Amino acid sequence: MTKKIQDKVKMILFILEKKFGNPKCALNYETPFELLIAVMLSAQCTDKRVNIVTSKMFKEINTPEQFSQLNLEEIEEKIKSTGFYRNKSKNIKKTSKQLLEDYGGKVPKEMGELLKLSGVGRKTANVVRGEIWGLADGITVDTHVKRLSRMIGLTKEEKPEKIEKDLMKIVPKDKWIEFSHLLILQGRDKCIARRPKCSECEINSVCETYKNIKNNS
Repeated sequence: MTKKIQDKVKMILFILEKKFGNPKCALNYETPFELLIAVMLSAQCTDKRVNIVTSKMFKEINTPEQFSQLNLEEIEEKIKSTGFYRNKSKNIKKTSKQLLEDYGGKVPKEMGELLKLSGVGRKTANVVRGEIWGLADGITVDTHVKRLSRMIGLTKEEKPEKIEKDLMKIVPKDKWIEFSHLLILQGRDKCIARRPKCSECEINSVCETYKNIKNNS
């Protein structure tokens, strides 16, 4: 069964690499710290909205020193449209202070150190490590990766941590970073949450959901 799923993953990679080329993170940033903040803001928010917010915000404040000096209300006002802004503001301010106090104002490279930062989970840490240093301890599982992985039939798990473990067993390690990008792009283009374009999807030949749709039609 594992070999069959691995072959399915290879087919997905082949098709989507041909379609999207060498995909990159959709979030705009210039420094590791800006990327860290952008990923934190992307929770329950679209990358497009985050880019709109950060394009203005990063022109004014873009360092741990600057964010740590703001009060929570000031941060909240700047990021309000990304949703869950009160909790995000607390995490951004606390993380900024942690970076200054424990890491000399630099974003740490090690997974364990990143996970010590307020509001930083495996998803955020995976994105930062992959984008900045090309390092992969796992596979980033956002809402798109979660949805597509389950629809295609790569996992039956519900929780991102368990989905990540399943994917790590079947996706070649040198493709861990790229695999997430490809599924995210396909999720935005064809496998859209509320109106998936299954009949047009380039990977429907290996998708369990599409197979069931055809069998029941």
